[in-house]
Amino acid sequence: MYEHNLELLDEIASSPVADDLATILDMMRWAYSYFNASDLYYGHGHDNAWDEANQLVLTSLALPMDVPETLYASRLTRVEKERIIEMVEQRLGLRKPVAYLTNSAWFSGLEFYVDERVIVPRSPIGELIQQGFTGILRAEPKRILDMCTGSGCIAIACADKFPNAEIDAVDLSVDALNVAEINIERHNMPHRVFPFQSDLFNDLPQDRYDLIVTNPPYVDQEDLDDMPEEFHHEPEMALGSGADGLDITKRILAQAADFLSDNGVLVCEVGNSMVHLIEQFPSVPFHWLEFKNGGLGVFSLTREQLVANRHLFF
Repeated sequence: MYEHNLELLDEIASSPVADDLATILDMMRWAYSYFNASDLYYGHGHDNAWDEANQLVLTSLALPMDVPETLYASRLTRVEKERIIEMVEQRLGLRKPVAYLTNSAWFSGLEFYVDERVIVPRSPIGELIQQGFTGILRAEPKRILDMCTGSGCIAIACADKFPNAEIDAVDLSVDALNVAEINIERHNMPHRVFPFQSDLFNDLPQDRYDLIVTNPPYVDQEDLDDMPEEFHHEPEMALGSGADGLDITKRILAQAADFLSDNGVLVCEVGNSMVHLIEQFPSVPFHWLEFKNGGLGVFSLTREQLVANRHLFF
């Protein structure tokens, strides 16, 4: 069943963990130590072992991430301890992201259901949403399109930030849209966030959006081949996009202007593939956005700029 960190798993199996550990803090410290001793990669919502251990333990106990630390001394039942032990074993042995083990991920201050039908939310676009796209939008948007919505996290976070807006959440994957619908219901947004199945713009009714925001697949083939094991639990169609990682982005650039209002803006994430985008389109005035919380490879273009450069994208 397990393929990774086998020595650590043997050690756990031969130890009376459930008898030796008692409290929430005990389990956090124990998980933290084993994560540190392993070859795990952290890139799905957290960048270190301690935060991952906290998320795994607290979420498995149905406790919020901001639970008062005074509760860390609470004693656990054997059932609770065994559940945590099993999740730690899966994290080590399968190198499956914690978000998939707990079916929980946080984005833009909101909690979302996730499973292996969608990628784990982690886009720096969340910071832009929390700032209301300040300096990017000329006015508060009334119509927003989230292209390649996945779990629906960007669409729902936009709806939360802009209470007067309606958002269309588009994805090619029916599996992803089923997850998005779970989150739309959980956040009580069925009358404001509308899931659509479409191959990008191809099957969408003609409409004009004040904001198109998209985190499309953008990983180039070289990076896809070199990705840590954790990323192989995510749907490949949500990651890769051709040799340079830009197949889908170029299609979006070619068509987005037709779906933007006169003052509309496209915000698009391309990650490390920004290098290829700059090389291929040196004359396009991409506005590369900066982030206080880390992240790169997100640009904005106005409808006017997209129209002026449309001929380059075909």
